Amino acid sequence: MTTPRVIEVLAPDAWVGPAADQVTLGYDDRHRRRITLTGDHGLRALLDLPEAVLLAGGAGLRLDDGRILEVRARAEPLMEVTAADTASLMRLAWHIGNRHLTAQIEASRILIRFDHVIAGMLTGLGATVRRVDAPFEPEGGAYGGRHTAHDHDHGHVHRGPAHGDDHP
Repeated sequence: MTTPRVIEVLAPDAWVGPAADQVTLGYDDRHRRRITLTGDHGLRALLDLPEAVLLAGGAGLRLDDGRILEVRARAEPLMEVTAADTASLMRLAWHIGNRHLTAQIEASRILIRFDHVIAGMLTGLGATVRRVDAPFEPEGGAYGGRHTAHDHDHGHVHRGPAHGDDHP
């Protein structure tokens, strides 16, 4: 029997279950262009895309035989950053962003990968930092970052310093 191929990546809100199987992957393993995936219950499928995409937790992978393979974000060791109030959390987010750290921004916390140096810096800035195991779904970035399953071509060219062009 041939391995089914992924023919379409569906955003988490663009499909309804039930899925034929689920594949549970950590953040780094969800940024893919080509890989053979094995579902939690044994379903194998080939992902072979023209370019790498970030497979969001909850995304559906439509197979060439019509079945859906659901992507689940695996819990991984992270650092939860909280603060006394919203303004303090925003200030901490600025410091995290200023260091170009991949971060998941939520209303009352920020999740980042554990780094003892960053933990010390954030604690020194008034943050409460604790280790947690949670799925990691960080922000994609203002300049395209990692593409998610629902990204699309905007039909325009980006210019400016981030794209190697000093003028508008």
